[in-house]
Order: sequence, then C-alpha cells, then structure tokens
Amino acid sequence: MTELRRGFMSSGDLPRQWDEAADVVVVGSGFAGLAAAIEAKTAGVTVLILEKMKGYGGNSAISDGVIAACGTRLQREKGIADSAHLMAADMHKAGLGLNHPELVDTLTKHAGETFDWTLDYLGINYLERVDQFGGHSAARSHTPTAQSGAVIVKQLLHKVRTLGLTIHTRTLMERILFNHEGRVCGVVIRRGFEYPTSASGERKTIRVRRALILAGGGFGSDVKLRAAQNPQLDQNVGTTNKYAATGETLKEALRIRAMPVHLCWIQLGPWTTPDEKGYGAGGRFIGYTVLPYGIIVDPDTAERFVNELEDRKQLCDALLRVGRPCIGIADKKGVEASGWDVRRAVQKGTVKTYDRIKDLAAGFGLDSTRLSLTIQKFNRHFAAGRDTEFDKPMLERARPLQQAPFYGVRIQPKVHYTMGGILINAKAHVLDVDNRPIDGLFAAGEITGGVHGACRLGGSAIIDCLVFGRIAGKTAAAR
Repeated sequence: MTELRRGFMSSGDLPRQWDEAADVVVVGSGFAGLAAAIEAKTAGVTVLILEKMKGYGGNSAISDGVIAACGTRLQREKGIADSAHLMAADMHKAGLGLNHPELVDTLTKHAGETFDWTLDYLGINYLERVDQFGGHSAARSHTPTAQSGAVIVKQLLHKVRTLGLTIHTRTLMERILFNHEGRVCGVVIRRGFEYPTSASGERKTIRVRRALILAGGGFGSDVKLRAAQNPQLDQNVGTTNKYAATGETLKEALRIRAMPVHLCWIQLGPWTTPDEKGYGAGGRFIGYTVLPYGIIVDPDTAERFVNELEDRKQLCDALLRVGRPCIGIADKKGVEASGWDVRRAVQKGTVKTYDRIKDLAAGFGLDSTRLSLTIQKFNRHFAAGRDTEFDKPMLERARPLQQAPFYGVRIQPKVHYTMGGILINAKAHVLDVDNRPIDGLFAAGEITGGVHGACRLGGSAIIDCLVFGRIAGKTAAAR
C-alpha cells in the first residue's frame, strides 16, 4: 500500500511549507459535508470545509427535503408500524439485491435517531403527516414544512457558523496528497476557482493532520461521464441536478485507486416534465400529487400502464417503454390530499387545469372516451378496496378521481441521482481497489456507492447523507 501511494505523491514531492492546516478537511457543503463537519468539530478538532462553487449546498439545496426514516418520533406518535429490518428489505428489493448489506444495515439502524437529530439539534419543523412513497412498504417519508431541502441546509449552515467553522467557497479540491507511509496528509486546492475553468484560481496546499472527508456529490450533470456508463444518457436527456454536479471529487478519488462501485446505475426521476428545466414546480406536483393520488396514462391509448407508486426504476422503465411523454392526471381532491401548492406550476404553464375531463383530453391530445373509461375503472378500485389492475397502494387520503378542477401534466424521466461512486465501509472509511481502507480518507453522500444498489428509494438520499456524514465526522475526528 505504501509503495502504491508513493506513486501518486512521494514525501519528496510534498510542499516544504503548507499554506494552511486543519485536523479534518471536508470537501463539499451539502447535507453530508456539513453533517460531517459539525460532528468533527463537536468532537474537538479543527475543521475546514471546501466548496468549489460560490454558493453553499449543491444539489442538497434544491432537493425537496424529504427524509425517509424508520423508527422516528413522528411515526410512533401516529402509530405507524415500521422497523430497520422492514426499511432494509425495501431498499434491497428496489436495489435488486446489489446493495451492500453492511451499508444498508448501518443506514437503517441509525435512521430514526438521525431524523430525531434534525428535530432536536437542527430545529427542523416537519408537516404533521408521514407519507408513503413509491417502493416503501410503510409510511416513513417526512417532509419539512418549508417543503424544501434548502431549509435543512440553512440550519446546518447555522450550526456550522455557530461552531466557528470556516467554509472556503470557490475552492476546488484538485489533488489528494499522501505521505511516505501511504496516509492522506494533505490536498492541493484551487482558491478563487471559477467553474468550469479547471485551471482557474491560485494553487494552494492544505495540510490534513487527521483525515480528509469527501462529500462532493454525484455526477448527474457530467454528460461524458454518465454517457460512458450508460450511452443512452447523452446530451439529449435532461437532469434535475445543478449544472455543476460534475464529479471532480469522485474522479480524484478514482485516480488514487478508490474502489469504484455501481457507476453505471444512474437513476432517472419518474416525476419530471420536459416542459420545465431541472426538477421544477411541475416535477414536485407530479411527485407529491399525481403519483400517490392520481394516474399516469399512455398518450396513445389514454390508459394506465403502471403502478404509479412503483419504485423509481420500475416506474421509469415503464415510462421509457412508451417512447414519448406520458400524461399525469389528478383532481381537486388529490391536490388537497397532497397538501402541495400547485399554483406556481399552473402559473408557469407546466401544469394545466380543466373543468372537465373531456377538455383535459382535448388539451393533451387524448381520446376522450378511452380516458373517461380509464378513470371510471380507476375509481372502481376504491369500492373494491384495492387496485386490481396494477396493485397500487390505496393510501389513506386517496379518493376517486372525479372532482374538478382536473390537472394534467406531461411526464418524461430525467437523470436525477447517481447510485454509484466509491466504496466505503460502515465507518465511512474509503476502501481501495484491494478492498482495504485508505488511511486517512473518509466519504459520505452521493459520492459513495453500494448503499442503494440499482435503485434509490424516494427520500432515502438525505438520510444516507446525514447518517454517513455524521459517522464520517465522528470517525475522522477520533483518529
């Protein structure tokens, strides 16, 4: 191991004088990075946070903020039966058995306490209800009252500043440095970095006394990298990610021989619309209203073709087989049940409203008679007590689709999340290509792989970031 690391940076190549130093250096200012920094600082060590962009949060700041967690206080208050075992089983099923059991068990074991940490330590307020998203067999998805991940980032940043931590924005981590013993001892950075110019900024070095934590996110906006893993995901496929989700930190980790895992498993969001860039207001309407309380129909047949609450992979696969944008439909009762404010999506024109199903059919070019029959068939499931066509769960607040106004939206998947990354163990220690820990290197969040397998369940990204971010911070500080 020592000889291998010397090949990347020998002791003779190290700077004679470092520009800066810290016990723990964290790369990334999203959920995972900020949680790691808080725990490391709380443990009594010095911490620096590096963020390549001008602003904080990355994709975390534009997420919907939903946290899927089992054994939470809110679940207990509402009498919801759930467990770490059940959540783990759901993750393995959605992940097609590719999930690494040790990582899944660690996440689900700490999910409840970590969610309660967001209540008690971060002070996040959540909606009174707990939702059941696609692929989950219990209601375990908790939504902030602000219905945005930005509020969680804001509270994490507040704690970071209260602890007196330094965040270097416009700072790209360019290289990881090793000492003669093969241990991470520093990083080369670009201070004053201007994305996407790789050579911009002034090159500096930071000495890492204890550990480096990688929390730089995924690569959903790097078309070349994602298309290399899956040629179908070329420039013609949109993404919900921020434009700078381009995986520089991941690439450096791979350069130093960190173990790659599941890089080709790239998740598309089944609740996105081609009529709006990124995630968008229409996407949130689809995810919170159409999928749980409405229906999706084939634009050619005006018929349902899938369980709208399937896991993301199964639902996206079904949507893609249709070959062109499908139509999502909900009504007034569905909007009320979801609690989602649809007005912005309507004002933007991505969601259309109609007083009659006949008018909705005309607006989206659907056969009116077939669509009416499809809705009648769907509504009969409520009397039967179950969806006899596709076995969609009949949620407690779900009602027949029959009360105007009716809402319609076009649906087409976009790249949303990269399940693959570098491999870590249960202590968030990065493993190399020989499956051995790289001394002094930890990671958490979307940069890692192995947790979700072939498909990440909705709401499980934030809990993944927070659980392993906190573990990485604690473990790194204790070295």
